[in-house]
Amino acid sequence: MSSERGPALPFLPGCAFRDLTKTSFHRSQTLGYKNGFAFSRLPTVGIGGERLYVNQLSQAELDELSNTRPTLTYGQARQAPPSGFIPAHVAFDKKILKFDAYFQEDVPLSREEHYRIRQVGIYYYLEDDSICVIEPVVKNSGIPQGKLIRRHRVPKNDRGEHYHWKDLNRGMDITMYGRTYHIVDCDPFTQAFLESQGIELNHPEKMVFDPYTEMRRMPLRMYITPSDFDQLKQFLTYDKQVLRFYAMWDDTNSMFGENRPYIIHYYLADDTVEVREVHKHNDGRDPFPVLIKRQRLPKTFVEKQKTFPSCVLEISDQEVLEWYTAKDFAVGKSTTLLGRNFFIYDCDEFTRNFYRDKFGITDFQPVEIKEKPPEEVPQVIPPYNGYGFLEDSLQNCFSLFPKPPRKDIIKMLENDHKVLRYQVALESPNPEDRKRRFILSYFLSNDMISIYEPPVRNSGIIGGKYLGKTRVAKPGSTTDNAIYYGPSDFTIGSTIEVFGHRFVITDADEYVLNYMESNAERFPAATLQSLRDHFRPRQVVEETAKSDVPALGTSQQELDELIMRVQEELKLHNYLNNSSIREALLRCDKDGSGVLDKAKFLSLCNSLSVPTNAVLVNKLIDLCSCGEDKINYRDFLRAFPL
Repeated sequence: MSSERGPALPFLPGCAFRDLTKTSFHRSQTLGYKNGFAFSRLPTVGIGGERLYVNQLSQAELDELSNTRPTLTYGQARQAPPSGFIPAHVAFDKKILKFDAYFQEDVPLSREEHYRIRQVGIYYYLEDDSICVIEPVVKNSGIPQGKLIRRHRVPKNDRGEHYHWKDLNRGMDITMYGRTYHIVDCDPFTQAFLESQGIELNHPEKMVFDPYTEMRRMPLRMYITPSDFDQLKQFLTYDKQVLRFYAMWDDTNSMFGENRPYIIHYYLADDTVEVREVHKHNDGRDPFPVLIKRQRLPKTFVEKQKTFPSCVLEISDQEVLEWYTAKDFAVGKSTTLLGRNFFIYDCDEFTRNFYRDKFGITDFQPVEIKEKPPEEVPQVIPPYNGYGFLEDSLQNCFSLFPKPPRKDIIKMLENDHKVLRYQVALESPNPEDRKRRFILSYFLSNDMISIYEPPVRNSGIIGGKYLGKTRVAKPGSTTDNAIYYGPSDFTIGSTIEVFGHRFVITDADEYVLNYMESNAERFPAATLQSLRDHFRPRQVVEETAKSDVPALGTSQQELDELIMRVQEELKLHNYLNNSSIREALLRCDKDGSGVLDKAKFLSLCNSLSVPTNAVLVNKLIDLCSCGEDKINYRDFLRAFPL
């Protein structure tokens, strides 16, 4: 309390009065901040708010300082100190941007409200760029309200950025932690601050209110005039009466779509519709009986604009302008039920009588439904890859579990162990391969061919199996029309091609001729005549040998005649090398006596492919024999001139 003495009064108690205009009696603040540092200053105001002129400059001193210019005496002029630095937490202290917003929340477990509008306030603190979202507390709302997002820097995206006041504006959506807020307006300070920073603000919007809350504010009792339609009478009249329509859903435009039959049931008791599936045997579909359960189906909806998309599947009566009734179904017309277009092509007898009595419709001509035949996909057989037999590999293209091709059992039983053998020579540009001889065996039971090469000592070629049992196709034949070699193709002197190798038939067994003569009707005459011409000289020689073969102790002239006959017969065996036979026999005769052991001689002849089993050759060996175990090979070599 401050008191002053009155004029001409002593400074004594009771001689002073209080100044009622003075209300503040605290001491002045002498501590402050400048450029971020604390400093002390002299007080300018005393107790009671009186101005202290002792610690202040007078007006004359202030004018002198403002008008005085510094004079340069020497050196560079001193620059004025920079303006004071004010930190952000001091410059923007207690400065907050406030935005009015709302967000929509779904209510899935309520029959009266489908969504809820909740109004919030978004506070942006300029001093540290933090954001806080607060929802005003509504009494007895039953919803946790208050601070929805505590004050902190809210992340903007996954790159580590945060929301800034430049990202906020009226009429925009902002998403924070999965919840989208729509900003509608801001306070005057926020508007002034953003405009001062050069941001163009959108026009303010009206705040959206919660429809359920607004509905609760309406009067509770609402009187609705009852409808003239008596549902109880409809139920009692049409109970258990159902209209049945036969329809078809054409889904061929979609992938793997087809024409699927359905049965549409219309229940007259409550105007509900049910669509049932028609299953066929082995149709490949799960046995679900109902496509659309029994319910009222909307025909026309009320046009309305939705600010937010609806996530509720239930349809209320306020959203439907017209429901499907019995007059919307007719034979020969299409009906769209829940997005599917059903074409009704027939109905049952009760449905015909109902429409005839109720609506006077008499045209119930059923529409014939023709199913489109499935497109025939041509079966393309891949080319033969060379593995296995052609018929066996072809079965993999016809079935997922291939079965072995059928065999001619009667043919296999009749021709079991019947083999036609031919001697063939390899046709090759190499001189070494021209001397090679092969045995071609044709098996009559399964029409397969095998080739065997008899081993020849010191020939440098390993003999043995040359080709396993297989069917050999002729050159030029295709996999679609494969033609295989048969006995009719094997004539003396003919050439056959086996997997790129060409062979010339030079000889055959007598069994081949005998078999073809016994089955002459199954073989061409040219093939049979070729074999007869080949065996005729041999048969003549054999007959002559049987009738004119000299016995032991014959003369030199008879021996010479026999040698000449043997030479004629050996001309048929043009594969014999006379020089090699002579060299082999002379090599075995180490002492030069001209006599060899008979067993050794015969084994040597067999190794050189000499036909010792021939009749004339056998007689010549007997004539050249010296006893039972010796033979004069020099007389035998006369049949093999150089």
